[in-house]
Amino acid sequence: MIHKYTLFGYNIVLDVESGAIHILSDIAMQMLGYLELMPEKNNFKDLPDECPVDIRYYLAKYESSEVKETYSELKELYQNQLLFSKPDNFVGDAAPGVPVIKALCLNISHDCNMACEYCFAGKGDFGIKDSGKKLMDEKTGMNAIEFLMRNSKSRRNLEVDFFGGEPMLNFETLKNIVGNTRKLEKEYNKNVRFTLTTNGTLLNDEKINFINENISNIVLSLDGQKETNDNMRKYNGGDGEGSYSEIVPLYQKLIQDRKEKNKYKDYYIRGTFTKKNLNFAKDITHMRELGFENVSVEPVVSEESNDYAIQKQDLPVIFREYEILAREIIRRERSQKNTFNFFHFNIDLENGPCVYKRAKGCGSGSEYLAVTPDGDIYPCHQFVGNEKYKLGNVNNTNIKLNKNLMKNFYDNNITSNEKCGKCWAKYFCGGGCPANNEKFNGDIYTPYEIACEMEKKRVECAIAIKAVLNG
Repeated sequence: MIHKYTLFGYNIVLDVESGAIHILSDIAMQMLGYLELMPEKNNFKDLPDECPVDIRYYLAKYESSEVKETYSELKELYQNQLLFSKPDNFVGDAAPGVPVIKALCLNISHDCNMACEYCFAGKGDFGIKDSGKKLMDEKTGMNAIEFLMRNSKSRRNLEVDFFGGEPMLNFETLKNIVGNTRKLEKEYNKNVRFTLTTNGTLLNDEKINFINENISNIVLSLDGQKETNDNMRKYNGGDGEGSYSEIVPLYQKLIQDRKEKNKYKDYYIRGTFTKKNLNFAKDITHMRELGFENVSVEPVVSEESNDYAIQKQDLPVIFREYEILAREIIRRERSQKNTFNFFHFNIDLENGPCVYKRAKGCGSGSEYLAVTPDGDIYPCHQFVGNEKYKLGNVNNTNIKLNKNLMKNFYDNNITSNEKCGKCWAKYFCGGGCPANNEKFNGDIYTPYEIACEMEKKRVECAIAIKAVLNG
């Protein structure tokens, strides 16, 4: 399978199975298109040594020597398994038989001091019946940590994500979990990497210092320009006031301190764009002007009934916006001024993950799980509150996980879904987000079409950026 397109003046071809990327001349691009239409497509070995007569006819405007040379070059790529290459047989015998848990999302707070309009977590409490707003206690947190260490088998490097609601509402418990985990690491021979997602409103010098000394990666919520951010991200119970003016200087201090004197450097400014700000490239570049070099801005996922929901008819505008952003990244990279890293364009095309990992996606429900303040285990934070996806509870002395449900998640890969298996971008998304699939289609296997189309456009832009900068 191949995917070919033209962007920023470059003819680009991705050989899906090998991951090889080719920048082709106009004649090579046209020839490849004709070869795809032939009955013998994907089977160059059955084609003659020289370009077939009917294709030479369509390429008559080119010199015959150029046609012959181009054909030979394309055939050589095929023979070297860099064009129309065959898929690896990684499923079954080649795939590990039992999932190994390697990461937990600790929802240490089912409460929030903000009321973001698009919040999937029900303004913090995840809409859990008979539970409501709640903070995780230290005992439950440590039960979750021990659960992770016991079920990670021989895997030494683990990850724990502090999430909410707003985790800073439960800061003392967070600190104690980190400290106690460091003591357990030696006992279990593990190394735990902590991450944290926060809205930033409760940050102060003490918390900033603790984060920069103990949290490997910090995700800071900001949607962009003041008007964009404050339109959707308002304080809970307030008079409609947004958070921009308070959090920006706190973020700037945290990141500056992180760069200068702390052992951890990783961070992302993480935003959400909606139908109300489809010109999100301006919000991203604004965040760079604030001094933030690592930016991730995600499309909102919402029912179509909401006025901020992204719908299929918005895709052409969104595609153009991604191209605008890609051009801006290229311009800055060429000038080496105010460059920045946009998460969705950050694709390692030379040393990407192994086929198995690319085919399995995020690993939710099998390798990555979420734990609520009550200790309930779910496939990920976006499934929290959906009772049919509850896997167990870390506070039970003898935890019996729902192995059948975990197997359903483990088996969810690009070969178990016919539509994904035929998609050229399959190795870049691993089948998409199971939570979004379930939300819109009622099961974790059926991909959410709007998300698929946006992911494909982002991949095209990411590849084109590499092509332009290396061309």
